[in-house]
Order: sequence, then structure tokens, then C-alpha cells
Amino acid sequence: MALLWSKNLEVGVELIDSQHKNWFDKADQLFEAGKSGKSKEYIIQMFDFLDDYTKTHFRDEEKYMQSINYPELNSQKQMHEAFIKKLAELRKQYADVGANINVIISANQFILDWLTKHISSADKKIGEYAKKL
Repeated sequence: MALLWSKNLEVGVELIDSQHKNWFDKADQLFEAGKSGKSKEYIIQMFDFLDDYTKTHFRDEEKYMQSINYPELNSQKQMHEAFIKKLAELRKQYADVGANINVIISANQFILDWLTKHISSADKKIGEYAKKL
């Protein structure tokens, strides 16, 4: 189950799209690490990266939305906070259970589902709104 970026996920805002692509790459690396039995420390490093990168991306995305007076900014912030909370729960679950492929698959599936659904529904609207300005 690879996490692959596809052109139809483009929002149309270069900064957001490039960050989304990087996010997909790193999330896929996390899954591949778990699948290939990499060390727990490596997987924890990947979780660290995803955690930090997620916060950076959301901050940048929210700053952009604010700069264009995007009307759904508060709704986006709530979705972002929920994702950060769920990512922290998955990380804790991994820390508690250990190098368990089921946890990695669960984390990967959540990230893939959330990213593709969030980008294709909520984030695409940012690009559509920006084009009208």
C-alpha cells in the first residue's frame, strides 16, 4: 500500500502542493520502514519528522489562508488540530506496542485516507478560492 502523490491532488498553490508531495513521500517511507522491519528508532524518527512537518505545513497553510482571507480558515484549523491529535495517538500506540506491522499499517492507512480526503475536498477549495482573487 504505497502512498503515492498524484496530479489530481494538486491544490494549485505551489507552496501547499510541494509540501503535500513531501508529506506523501515521508509517510510512504514510514510505511516502508515498518513493512521491511526497520528498527524501532528509525520508525520513531519518521514519526518525529511527520509530527514536526505536519505542524509546519499546517502553520504555513493557515498563514496562506489568512493572507487571502479564506472564509473556511477556522474549519481548516479544526481539521488540522484533529489530525495532529490522531497522529499523536498513533505514535503513542506505536510506542506502547512496539514494532508492530499492524500499527504501522493502521497509521499508514489513516494518514493516506486523511491526506487524500482532506486534500481532495478541503484543500482543493483553497486553490479554487485563490484563483477567484
